[in-house]
Amino acid sequence: MIRLAFALCLALFLSATLRADDTKSPHNGRNVILFVVDDQGFQAGCYGNKEIKTPNIDRLAATGVRFTRASCTSASCSASRSVLLTGLHNHATGHYGHAHAYHHFSTYDTVKTLPVMLSEAGYRTCSIGKYHLAPEYVYHFEEYRNQGIVGGARNSVMMAQNAIDWMKEEDERPFFLYFCTSDPHRGPGPGNFANFNNREENPYPGCERITYNPDDITPPPWLPDNDEVRKELAEYYQAISRLDQGLGLLLDYLNESGREKETLVIFLSDNGPPFPGAKTNLYQPGMNLPLLVRDPDVEKQGSVCDARVTWVDIVPTILDFCDVTPEPAPPIRPKENVGPPEYRQPPRKQKLEPVTFHGRSFLDILGKASPEGWDEAFASHTFHEITMYYPMRVIIDGDHKLLFNIAHQLPYPFASDLYASPTWQSVLNSDERMYGPRTVDSYIYRPRFELYNLAEDPWETNNLATDSSHQEVLEKLQEKLRKWQNETRDPWKLKWTYE
Repeated sequence: MIRLAFALCLALFLSATLRADDTKSPHNGRNVILFVVDDQGFQAGCYGNKEIKTPNIDRLAATGVRFTRASCTSASCSASRSVLLTGLHNHATGHYGHAHAYHHFSTYDTVKTLPVMLSEAGYRTCSIGKYHLAPEYVYHFEEYRNQGIVGGARNSVMMAQNAIDWMKEEDERPFFLYFCTSDPHRGPGPGNFANFNNREENPYPGCERITYNPDDITPPPWLPDNDEVRKELAEYYQAISRLDQGLGLLLDYLNESGREKETLVIFLSDNGPPFPGAKTNLYQPGMNLPLLVRDPDVEKQGSVCDARVTWVDIVPTILDFCDVTPEPAPPIRPKENVGPPEYRQPPRKQKLEPVTFHGRSFLDILGKASPEGWDEAFASHTFHEITMYYPMRVIIDGDHKLLFNIAHQLPYPFASDLYASPTWQSVLNSDERMYGPRTVDSYIYRPRFELYNLAEDPWETNNLATDSSHQEVLEKLQEKLRKWQNETRDPWKLKWTYE
């Protein structure tokens, strides 16, 4: 009897202890949805565009925080996504450009990524839609739910249905959903935003056709105002309205299930619009992007924040929300010792290194309009396609922005789809010497340094780098940029002393 009573007491004690530990779990019920769109700038109602229909993007802005000065750090799809999932600038991870096909850029296998860190902390992880990263084992998700989506990652409605089915599955673990549309990226062929206006059959079942009249569209100041641009924008807006529908379904599910009270929702774009002057550039249209964040712990809704948050801050913020401290990174994977004997090296023992990031959490500034200490940003772009070598480094400090065009001796290279676009071809096939606010020549042939006052010159047309009255500002930003390159182990820091 005594033994039986002792066993029962021990069982009750262990059960109570386990229950107590469960309630203390730092990430119990702390879910995350990272919604990444492909090539969208401020083309949304909540960012002042009165012509486009984005009711769900606007709904998220009305119930969360809308950032006005957030930016990517690399204006290229694949490289930017590597930053989003590592918290590190791409020059520090080796993911300098596209991962697919012959471009073949990839991340070092010693880098710990967000899905891996959250998985190790007890999260279930799922990727739906565009991936565009390498290698897979570095960016590994527990599940990839892309089955049965007609139209691929342009069908945000079927993507959302897959996501909801996954979130509904019985699993006590909190979740991380990485939801990436291919819209509004250009489709195959010049100027094709996967427009289906003239097709009888809808290639994206479930998605409503929302169309736009080119005559009703006003191009932004950084683009030319002509028929070709308006027609392309009409198709581009249609793609944005299409992705907006999938976001709406996810928000509806969170609301109806009650999970919005425990889920962090982040909406952003990987880089700027797929037009010359934006995507692949570190001019403002290419890097100043939408960022909407809904944190269930922040009571103030519909607020606006002008903090200069960048995409290296996304991973630290998500880990902060989830109350997860990543485990030290494992040693470098041992490689097979092959090759000529004179080049072989004995294996080296390596210590576990703590996981660090180039960014920081912005969780505690949500709801604040102009928080202190968030007025500086850095960006690093080296490649887009493998044929597009044009390294640029950027610092923004207050109102001043410095661009370091490291390969300024070269003409600016074009992405194949941007060069073939009707927008750019309309300029090349005319006598027009201007492309938006700048000359065609100044767009293609750039000086080593460009310095702008963004408050006075938001479209970056008046280069102050050679202005004697701005030499002190120029030298200050140059020194800060060099220091940052050194701290983040940027190989291109060497270019300050030659070329």
